[in-house]
Amino acid sequence: MNDDVKIYADKMEKTLKVLAEDLAAVRAGRANPAVLDKITVDYYGTETPINQVASISVAEARILVIQPWEASLIKKVEKAIQTSDLGINPTNDGRVIRLAFPQLTEERRKELAKQVRGYGEDSKVAVRSIRRTAIDAFKAQKKASEITEDDCKNLENEMQKLTDKYTARVDEMIKAKENELLEM
Repeated sequence: MNDDVKIYADKMEKTLKVLAEDLAAVRAGRANPAVLDKITVDYYGTETPINQVASISVAEARILVIQPWEASLIKKVEKAIQTSDLGINPTNDGRVIRLAFPQLTEERRKELAKQVRGYGEDSKVAVRSIRRTAIDAFKAQKKASEITEDDCKNLENEMQKLTDKYTARVDEMIKAKENELLEM
């Protein structure tokens, strides 16, 4: 792979990593610590992700146990979860917080599948934007006589193949998550 193209391939790879993080945060009826990744709590004046102030473990298939490292944080963590868009009420026994994940309704599954498709579309737009940036850079190099017309065409073709590869990977990731959501 050409070094010029490799730079853009790395950017596309980062786009897939972001998509994977977004998909992990979508709850599929099973206890998954990743759903808490975007929820922050005020820790000595700094907004800090819950997973950096507490240990999170899966007690059963549908129950997450959150144990803050400081007892004073229990109320703050509980409030952060309640005010988030997670849609689950935490239970607090004074030492740990339990999150019980209810079985998803058919309607909620379809909503989540739609949200997942939105993430996929955003990722594809990002990948195509990277391709456009790359092609513009190649054309600028050609205009400045740094590369030949044939080199420019070859680089554009290589970028298109790369774009096709990454959009196909986005589709695979979305399909897998949709199947996970829609299975009963």
